[in-house]
Amino acid sequence: MSVTELMEPDGTKEYKVYILYSQKLDRYYVGYTNDLGRRISEHNRKKGKYTDNGIPWEIKYVERYPEKKKAEDREHFIKSRKSKSFIEDLIKGAS
Repeated sequence: MSVTELMEPDGTKEYKVYILYSQKLDRYYVGYTNDLGRRISEHNRKKGKYTDNGIPWEIKYVERYPEKKKAEDREHFIKSRKSKSFIEDLIKGAS
């Protein structure tokens, strides 16, 4: 899945819950944003943060929400599962 495939052509504001994968760490990262291209770029640039060790991060999954609160709640729910298999099931279900 490429970042350009996920951009909004009409410029509408939309929030995205996203799941990244680092093959290097064999770990997933869950977040939300209203600018996915910028966030992916930030995750893949060294800056002294948690995600530095996992570069390169790949987009594996995206959900779209019209409201920030709904995206925040969904991100929190996914993270609260603390389950790699839960995340992998989400990704498989989207394929």
